[in-house]
Amino acid sequence: MGVVLDLTFGAGGHSKAILQSVPGVTVVAADRDPTAFQMAQHLAEEYPGQVKPVLGRFSELNNLLPVLGLGPGNVDAALLDAGCSSMQMDSAERGFSLSKDGPLDMRMDGNRYPDMPCAADVVNALDQQALASVLAVYGEERHTRKIAAAIAQARSVYPIGRTLQLASIVAGAFPASALYARRDRLQRPSHVATKTFQALRIFVNNELNELHAGLNVAQTLLRPKGRLCVLTFHSLEDRLTKRFLRGEDLAAPPRRSIRQRAKAQHGLEKEEHEEEEEENEEGERGRESAHWVSLKKVIKPTEEEVQENPRARSAKLRTAVRR
Repeated sequence: MGVVLDLTFGAGGHSKAILQSVPGVTVVAADRDPTAFQMAQHLAEEYPGQVKPVLGRFSELNNLLPVLGLGPGNVDAALLDAGCSSMQMDSAERGFSLSKDGPLDMRMDGNRYPDMPCAADVVNALDQQALASVLAVYGEERHTRKIAAAIAQARSVYPIGRTLQLASIVAGAFPASALYARRDRLQRPSHVATKTFQALRIFVNNELNELHAGLNVAQTLLRPKGRLCVLTFHSLEDRLTKRFLRGEDLAAPPRRSIRQRAKAQHGLEKEEHEEEEEENEEGERGRESAHWVSLKKVIKPTEEEVQENPRARSAKLRTAVRR
């Protein structure tokens, strides 16, 4: 028995697995997506008294969870699966996917906040320089000026409002041979607009600040020796999580070794490779901070897991114990 806080309920896969494997456990099923909240309500009907659905962003949970009687030290384990859920990605009308035509929306909250800008508002309203900055910071895109210029030119003729429309505009900024020249971690062709879509999604949903808020919620509510599991799917999320667990000041520039600084000048790919080398050097030794002891080095999916679920190819799992 115990209390598990699922900070990102999504379609409920993690919560269901916990309920099935831990008799009598109470799962607090939180999500900012109204569709996910409805699914959590259905699960609560299947497990009377064991599932407590909560609708809200990470930054809202400090006000929402006390209503359920949750305060500091009341949670035994917490799980955070960062980023966009498969449920959101597979729904064309949500506007997250560049391979399915739909409105250029990308709001994880759906219509909960009608005045909240969507991705179409961003690409049509930001000036070219600001748009390039968004692509660089949140997409780690190298060809920001080229893409931002293509978007600015296209929107001067007709507003950008569809996902495939934006994907086509970004693709038009590159020669045809470069459309799928990039490769993912499975060495499969990756569309040149992938990082643009990532950047817009993170910007629209304020994902990095929300992730920080979610980690703080877990840190506050977990009891001593309570467990935290964090799944991330790209380097921005993983770096933030790693620094948080190490107790670093996230407002300050990340600390880098001399070797990392030397490698960074050769581009992001070299820098990320160096971070992976650093992880390997750490081995299984716990990393301690004032609040956390990391259980082991980052866990990555096996080849078999990636073949079964290709979307897991970039996943990283970090686990830590609350001090």
